[in-house]
Amino acid sequence: MRWELLAEIDGCLLVCKPSGLATQAPPGFESLEALIKAWLRDRNGEREPYLAIPHRLDRPVSGVMVFATQRAVARKISRQFERRLVRKTYWACVQGVVVPASGTWHDHVYKVHGQPRAEIVSAEHPLGRAATLHYRTLGGTPYGSWLEIELETGRTHQVRVQAASRGHPVLGDALYGSSIPFGPQHADERLRGIALHARSLQFVHPNSRLPVHAIAPVPPAWHVLGVAADERPAPHPG
Repeated sequence: MRWELLAEIDGCLLVCKPSGLATQAPPGFESLEALIKAWLRDRNGEREPYLAIPHRLDRPVSGVMVFATQRAVARKISRQFERRLVRKTYWACVQGVVVPASGTWHDHVYKVHGQPRAEIVSAEHPLGRAATLHYRTLGGTPYGSWLEIELETGRTHQVRVQAASRGHPVLGDALYGSSIPFGPQHADERLRGIALHARSLQFVHPNSRLPVHAIAPVPPAWHVLGVAADERPAPHPG
């Protein structure tokens, strides 16, 4: 499965993850981590290259991610994620027209034990964690709204479960009630994507202390919905 190198900056790899690909997986299974390590081995001739993953994206989600190839860089970027200093912006195409056109969603999210899903719970739930996002409508699609979302917190399946709980599941997200398919309908459901894309990532580079801002082009399935993006995809590294 193809991935794109967006930029390489002093120990940081900024990449665009395709939908349907796990960020990490057990040895022997395809994952973005394994593909990048294989590319580093081929390029640098390293037997076991160092690669750290400060954050993750769900398998069906596409978009920008940062990986670290130096231990000190990895440690400092991870600290920025922990302190919520990294700005993460998502695009989502959801079912129905979202009203109002912009706003903030506050909820409490519970990661269901032993299951790959989350649910909205009351503020009194002992295992619920506060979840906040800010959204604005960028346009419409034949099926509903095209949203830009900025996460204030980073809970399991946060955008997916918060949108679905309001009657606006992300297109293709059958786990949370979407009745509309999105993108190629692979026989293997694990390879199917949803209309949720990590559009941009902003952080401060640990070494230079300069701001880094990476934008990931949307997959072709988004253009079918009428979503426009000006950036040309970065060439795949090898």
